[in-house]
Amino acid sequence: MAEQTKVTLRDGNVIPQIGLGVWQVDPAITERVVTDGIKAGYRSIDTAEGYGNEEGVGAAIRNAGVARSELFITSKLRNGGHARDLALKSFDDTMKKLGIEQIDMFLIHWPVPSQDKYVEAWKVFVELQKQGRIKSIGVSNFNPDHIERIVGETGVTPVVNQIELHPTFQQTKNRPFYKQHSIAVESWSPLGSGADLKNPAIGEIANKHGKSIAQVIIRWHLQEGFIVIPKSIHANRMQENIDVFDFELDAGDMTRIRGLDDPKGRVGADPATAAFLF
Repeated sequence: MAEQTKVTLRDGNVIPQIGLGVWQVDPAITERVVTDGIKAGYRSIDTAEGYGNEEGVGAAIRNAGVARSELFITSKLRNGGHARDLALKSFDDTMKKLGIEQIDMFLIHWPVPSQDKYVEAWKVFVELQKQGRIKSIGVSNFNPDHIERIVGETGVTPVVNQIELHPTFQQTKNRPFYKQHSIAVESWSPLGSGADLKNPAIGEIANKHGKSIAQVIIRWHLQEGFIVIPKSIHANRMQENIDVFDFELDAGDMTRIRGLDDPKGRVGADPATAAFLF
């Protein structure tokens, strides 16, 4: 397998451009899934308190036979933990479940603007980073106005915004803002929750390159400069998803995929109104 690409974040830390997401992975099989992923070559693992499977991730990274320094571990603060005391407790719980002394990246999972506590949470993140407990701090599902507010109140810009992004929902309106502020875009649901795997245009591109549709979509994310975290519980699929460094989409392929964008193609919740707590 060709060498993987990496992204240097605005704080100087380096993250593999492709990682393994474990959203909706049953806690009972998470250790096995992450172990299979590490064996396949993944060095970035993305979990969250809300996934309920941090303990499985922790067990896998302890038993994987790979040095902790080679792994980039991300988790996220639950929506119900934005208040200062709750955020500190939630972070301690995450570290205990993962069994690590320092986490590579910690994100606020959703802003939950109706709760109006995400600035309070961000101040805790800044504090924990200064203490050396978190290397990189970022956000997930934040719109530009949410980011402007936390930066305005703390002077600290997130290194990453992890957002829903896939060929049929490309977030083109907000991406110039992230680029202007050197905020790396990390794509969740990069395959459109599976819907984009049925797209005939991407299928034609896949046939041209002798690759799977999933490989073409992941390759598109990489060439657009996004960090991407496809999820699978199957070892062979994980291997396929990371085997995308031996081919390149041409300009025509990229243009054709960009043309699939639908501003109404969102499959997840809208960050402006999402109010669920966990």
